[in-house]
Amino acid sequence: MSKKLHYQNRIELLQGTLDMLILRTLRWGPQHGYGISRAIQAGSGNVLTVETGSLYPALHRLEKHGLIASDWKLTENKQRAKYYQLTAAGRKHLVNEESRWEEFVKAVSGVMRPAMEGRG
Repeated sequence: MSKKLHYQNRIELLQGTLDMLILRTLRWGPQHGYGISRAIQAGSGNVLTVETGSLYPALHRLEKHGLIASDWKLTENKQRAKYYQLTAAGRKHLVNEESRWEEFVKAVSGVMRPAMEGRG
């Protein structure tokens, strides 16, 4: 796949959506940034790619708001990395965001359904 085609097919994530995906990933336990990025990519069937320039500002923002906490640890490869984990406030926030997301998906589906039904 050419770079241009890959770029055209890339799905840009809204800030709130990226935050929700990060929090959702951390529900499974502490993870370093690269692991979070890979989990989102794998969970989306390789459709969503989270670039470093988006991931780390989001992690810092979530930590600043008390939704995640971080700690330096050694990776499986014995390299130092910052691991992030969900806080109690983060868990509560995630529940609220998932509910809002479900409402959003339902609303968009409601708008899209008539357009799809009109196709023959």
